[in-house]
Amino acid sequence: MTTHPLPRGGTDKSYCGRGGSAHCSHLLFGLNLLDTSNAPSHHFKAYLFTNMLKDKFGIIFGVANKRSIAWATAQALHEAGARLAFTYQGERLKENVEGLTSEAMPGSLLLPCDVTKQEEVDETFKRVGEEFGRLDFLIHSIAYAPREALGGLYLDTSREAFLTALEISAYSLVQLAHAAVPLMTQGGSIVCMSYYGAEKVVAGYNVMGVAKAALEASTRYLANDLGSRNIRINAISAGPIQTLSARGVSDFSTMLKHHSERAPLRRNVEAREVGNTVLFLCSPMASAITGEVIHVDCGYNIMGI
Repeated sequence: MTTHPLPRGGTDKSYCGRGGSAHCSHLLFGLNLLDTSNAPSHHFKAYLFTNMLKDKFGIIFGVANKRSIAWATAQALHEAGARLAFTYQGERLKENVEGLTSEAMPGSLLLPCDVTKQEEVDETFKRVGEEFGRLDFLIHSIAYAPREALGGLYLDTSREAFLTALEISAYSLVQLAHAAVPLMTQGGSIVCMSYYGAEKVVAGYNVMGVAKAALEASTRYLANDLGSRNIRINAISAGPIQTLSARGVSDFSTMLKHHSERAPLRRNVEAREVGNTVLFLCSPMASAITGEVIHVDCGYNIMGI
């Protein structure tokens, strides 16, 4: 694979930023991004984007363990040069995040944050401002619904389960975006995680599908609100991935099997492939993309009967 370094001393405008279109073709074809013949299967290494996010600061919500989409995202962003902050909820997840970051990303800022507690959200962004001075991107990878609401009939969803799922999985995006905006003084990018169950009925996904639909609609409305500040926001609709939260969905293994058999690429997406897409959306290459739901699902969403 032939690669070329990014222009030395390049600013956002020198590689596909606003007003920098003259350099886009050099970047895309000079790096030979389409030639993955020598790359490991399914893994598009972030060395192609080394320093693309140098001197950029971001915060990631939702790392639970090494299988988390949020952790694969963190790896892609870190390899591109970004300085990261992570949040966790509770001591158990704190230990997980500390264990992951202590060797791979020493010096990362770790902060407790339960999005159902506004005072913790406020303190999180206060600390980020004190440590980083500004924020360039925010990754929202948070979702929760009571286990009993992820099976059986959607008709039987309780009021409590509905409100919990919508607050944590959808309203938190609005909440975190509102807190992040004052720190995004140079513009920025917000990326959240969705799923095909927001568009079509997926057996067992139930109230989480409704919450993800709200998340995707919020992405569009926030894109309109934030565009004048040069802040972009997009959602990624990832295919099913074996994560901690996915275990709560009834018969998830059947979902994985069905997806791999029906998707045009005849396989399931890997978490790092989602992470690489997040890197793209946080980079100057995506400077004109906002309000979108981008499917990273091996093509499953295009299939009919």
